[in-house]
Amino acid sequence: MVLPLTWSEALTAKAEQPWLLPIAGGTDVMVEINFDRRRPQGLLDLTRVPEVASWSVSGDTLLIGAGVTYAQVVADLADLAPGLAMASRTVGSPQIRNRGTVAGNLGSASPAGDAHPPLLAANASVEVESVRGRRTIPVGEFFTGVKRNALEPDELIRAVHVPVADGPQQFSKIGTRNAMVIAVTSFALALHPATRRVGTGIGSAAPTPVTAPEAADFLAASLDWDDRAPVAEDVVRRFGELVAAAAAPIDDVRGTAAYRRHALAVMARRTLGWAWSDYRSSPEGEVA
Repeated sequence: MVLPLTWSEALTAKAEQPWLLPIAGGTDVMVEINFDRRRPQGLLDLTRVPEVASWSVSGDTLLIGAGVTYAQVVADLADLAPGLAMASRTVGSPQIRNRGTVAGNLGSASPAGDAHPPLLAANASVEVESVRGRRTIPVGEFFTGVKRNALEPDELIRAVHVPVADGPQQFSKIGTRNAMVIAVTSFALALHPATRRVGTGIGSAAPTPVTAPEAADFLAASLDWDDRAPVAEDVVRRFGELVAAAAAPIDDVRGTAAYRRHALAVMARRTLGWAWSDYRSSPEGEVA
């Protein structure tokens, strides 16, 4: 176990020992170790590094440090990143939310990660760093396969960049029970009224978290952004169909592919209804 006290020490340790597995909350890593699914040569504990333990706002972008927990997201960021805050509320138990981090969720790169759909819907990016320098990866390019990501061996996640919400956001998740459960599938939606755009994110229904671009483009072109009229039923139905079609689910112990597609269509319709209702009820000129 390596215990750096500064970010510089963490980067140096990762450069010198690239096999070190970063750990923040440990809510994913320790499960894999306990069940003997992974035996890392060493751990890089980032919990004592102050530089990544906070969040800030720069212009219209929210910067969430790698050490920021789900509990902090829920408590502090519900107005700035409502979709991510909604997803964070569904993660595990209070104890897990007090330890687990959004960056750790990204590092694990599970297709079922709860934070991933709202990050995709919001068009977030991941700031990574090594002793060689920093780079920013669009979150849609960060996931490279089942539990695989775009990090180089010497790189660490420093922060997640999330555009501050400029319209309603929603998140929905289905599991085998109501709490402390891995998603059977999940869906996130973000409306951007000022630019007439729609963002989507799908979890646990493909080898990686994915978006539904055809569904997003269809909905953006179909909504009455100016007069805020109710969404036509055929538009709602078609949106759900297109979201389901964007997924590539499998049958596993949590659910069948057919059920996942059906659930995604339902969640897409519901989140659209909730988000559009929020938009219609917001004061004129106020879209967040």
